[in-house]
Amino acid sequence: MISVDEALSRAFDLVRPLGAETVPLAHAAGRMMAAPATAKRDQPPFAASAMDGYATCGTGPAFHVIGEASAGHAWHGALTPGQTIRIFTGAPVPIGAERVVIQEDVTRSGDQIILSSTVDDSLNIRAKGQDFLAGDSLSPRLLRPSDIALLAAMNVAEVSVILRPVIALIATGDELVMPGESPRDDQIIASNSFALKAMIEAAGGIARLLPIARDNEASLSKVFELAADADLIVTIGGASVGDHDLVAKVAATLGMERSFYKIAMRPGKPLMAGKLNGVPMLGLPGNPVSSIVCGHIFMLPMLRALQGLGAQGPQMQRAVLAEALPANGPRAHYMRAKLQMAEGLPMITAFKAQDSALLSILSQADALLLRPVADGPRAAGDIVEYLPI
Repeated sequence: MISVDEALSRAFDLVRPLGAETVPLAHAAGRMMAAPATAKRDQPPFAASAMDGYATCGTGPAFHVIGEASAGHAWHGALTPGQTIRIFTGAPVPIGAERVVIQEDVTRSGDQIILSSTVDDSLNIRAKGQDFLAGDSLSPRLLRPSDIALLAAMNVAEVSVILRPVIALIATGDELVMPGESPRDDQIIASNSFALKAMIEAAGGIARLLPIARDNEASLSKVFELAADADLIVTIGGASVGDHDLVAKVAATLGMERSFYKIAMRPGKPLMAGKLNGVPMLGLPGNPVSSIVCGHIFMLPMLRALQGLGAQGPQMQRAVLAEALPANGPRAHYMRAKLQMAEGLPMITAFKAQDSALLSILSQADALLLRPVADGPRAAGDIVEYLPI
């Protein structure tokens, strides 16, 4: 068995960022930029009023009102000393204007205004290009809603982004039927693939749910053929060494170059990875919790690497242990746990039941509490690491 860190390193060696495509800005959220984007205009493109009030020229305190400007409706004249225009937030400040006096500091009578004696020195003008200038660039990043707004303001209508990885999901086993079917007494419902599909799509990938591969070489070979054009093949179950665990055997027959098999981790010891005719492949365990936990630890980091987000393992966080735990054994243990917000670090409590078949416990969990290999007994109040899920 190899360590989780060593397995992650080898898994990252299997994947490289995909190519790029250009998409409309409206479809770019959540995508990784493939190249910088350049602003096509200044923002704001003109000196703009930051408040509702009066744009004035001269020292006052009395001014003659000669016009009005609002957002999208500029006043095109020029002010001379003693003149002012009524102006609203976002409107272009006219030539000659030295400041905008907020309306609360003005008394108006007809076409005349008098400034209050308490008016402050604020200019209330947003300078042209105050936010950014034409030619400024936005460096590649995972595009958040605020980045989309910035690109729109830069007048960028299309963005070059990394292709969305296509992940082929292959559930294996004669015991499996799809949700909604009528299983025999000796069959179960395929659940793992639906969780993994949701995880992939939430992380920006495209999940392709392939037919269940039955426990014979012909069926498994056929489903592997359907996955040949994917960016990552993920098998579920069949990776152990039992008589009916055929994934490794059939994959090897089809040309798989195996990178590793078995890791010092629980749940998830029978994990396998390699390349099948040039396509990265990850073989997850069949137990529901094992499969989903390994999806968090291995599949999602590989998916992020395919999107150009770097070879980074799960981003662990820290919490305070609420209840004591006994010493851990020779495998890293990702315990299903519950977080409770508190002042400072959150409190974390591991569930008593940690069987890798208990989906009901996993559904209640919002964290995986990491117990490192050979970690000694832990007391309540100790600081531990966890992965949010």
